[in-house]
Amino acid sequence: MMTDLKSMAKAVIYNIQGKESGSIELNDEVFGVKSKMSVIHQVYLALMANAREPWAHTKNKGEIRGGGKKPWKQKGTGRARHGSIRSPIWRGGGVTFGPLNIRNYKQKVNKKTKRTAVRMCLSDKVVDGKFIVLETLPTDGKTKAIAQLRAILPGLKKTTLLVTPKNDETIQRATNNIPMLDLQTASDINVIDLLHHQYVITTKDGVKELEQRLNKD
Repeated sequence: MMTDLKSMAKAVIYNIQGKESGSIELNDEVFGVKSKMSVIHQVYLALMANAREPWAHTKNKGEIRGGGKKPWKQKGTGRARHGSIRSPIWRGGGVTFGPLNIRNYKQKVNKKTKRTAVRMCLSDKVVDGKFIVLETLPTDGKTKAIAQLRAILPGLKKTTLLVTPKNDETIQRATNNIPMLDLQTASDINVIDLLHHQYVITTKDGVKELEQRLNKD
């Protein structure tokens, strides 16, 4: 009797010369997850909100300087009665219900949901052929070597996220001046990183780090 076996997610492996050298089987728990836009959207909005700083600030009636004296007497002038020039209806007066810098925009999302959203985004990259795996990265620390390698890989002139297994200052310096190429570690990659970049490039070690971090319930 024949059984219907689900094929594992795979990605093409490229060597340091930018040529295909094989393929790699990816963990379906990380790279074969069905995408749900509602989950991704929820996590994306939460991360953006948590990064938001409440700079805008207005003063209410009690914070405006001056205006302690009644501008004119209550009756007999023919004008409307006023008690203070700090009133919101006066030019230069306080603001009613204006933005305050004490506002809290934070949104709470649990770790499991964040990991799930990252797995979904990575799975979409794999399905679309926009997840590129390298045997290794150039180790000479030269910008030219990284730039030349990126130029011959798929997705030239597309926004690209280079994911390293761990923090590497040599790679950081080498990629600083390459247009449309940003660097992130496997331990820090999030939904915003993945949605703001069309292509993801990593190494075989980077894949292992991603699977180790994200293959958790």
